[in-house]
Amino acid sequence: MFGLRVKMTILLIIFFGILYAVVSVIGYLIGIQNFLFYLFLALFFIFLQYLIGPKIVELMMNVRYVSEKEEPYLHEIVEELSRKANIPKPKVGIAEINIPNAFAFGRSLRDGRVCVTRGILRLLDRDELKAVLGHEISHLKNRDVIFITFLSVLPLLLYLIARSLLFMGIYARRDERERGNMPLVLVGLFAFIMYFITNLLVLYASRIREYFADTGSVKLGSRPSHLASALYKLVYGNARINREELRNYEGIKAFFLNDPSRALKEIRDLREIDLDLSGKIEEDELISLRNKKIKLSFTDRLFELLSTHPNMLKRIKYLSKLEGGNL
Repeated sequence: MFGLRVKMTILLIIFFGILYAVVSVIGYLIGIQNFLFYLFLALFFIFLQYLIGPKIVELMMNVRYVSEKEEPYLHEIVEELSRKANIPKPKVGIAEINIPNAFAFGRSLRDGRVCVTRGILRLLDRDELKAVLGHEISHLKNRDVIFITFLSVLPLLLYLIARSLLFMGIYARRDERERGNMPLVLVGLFAFIMYFITNLLVLYASRIREYFADTGSVKLGSRPSHLASALYKLVYGNARINREELRNYEGIKAFFLNDPSRALKEIRDLREIDLDLSGKIEEDELISLRNKKIKLSFTDRLFELLSTHPNMLKRIKYLSKLEGGNL
């Protein structure tokens, strides 16, 4: 846990360093007034996303909020976990989709919503479902959705600047380019490179928040082996889903507990952990993984670099360390 906090602190220092460099360089080259225009435009888009984001998620995921009378089982678990996490009980919903998964979202702690899909209710036992919901409750407690939204301002700002300046520089008339429009292209290219770098940093922050939420689930009373088993079952469940159906949720998969599009590859990795082929990751199997070294291929590392979620084998390895009480 300490290592995760160090990584997040270093990430924030790098981010603010980049922000200072961007303000200094681009603000000087295009004028501070022009820079402020792009900054306010980026903030406007982020604020709009903040306002309407929950409604978009509800519509895309086909979420239906359920009462305690309808789903006492779910409400009981969420209420217990919320009390332990010392946060207001979030709204409880079911997403009427087949993909087995869960997600949490909301503008604030008081606006928190925790949802499970219809698919996950058919797949997990009570302990596994509790571990999954503990993970989602931890996302709300950590306020990491707001944190990622805040970090996303810088990549969006750089994208707006890059797109605008590259368009202006490339499509300017020859005489305008000769009079000095070419520096705009260079600034646009610089902004685009920085956009790519900062976007990678946001993805890295997203992966770190998954580790934080996994730790949070354990702190709320779940066994690491229960969360590991849940992740294992989700990988298998997601691998059975039609690829066309998965594509419908490609744009919002960052909300999910795991990345469904990576499921087929992850099955091969996780089979090596399930020594007795029971379809679950038992406590002794998780402990045996703790002392093993895992090797990722270059392709695996590249996919993880461009992903919102950690490599599943690394994630289960992290849970194996928590099994020994290393919080």
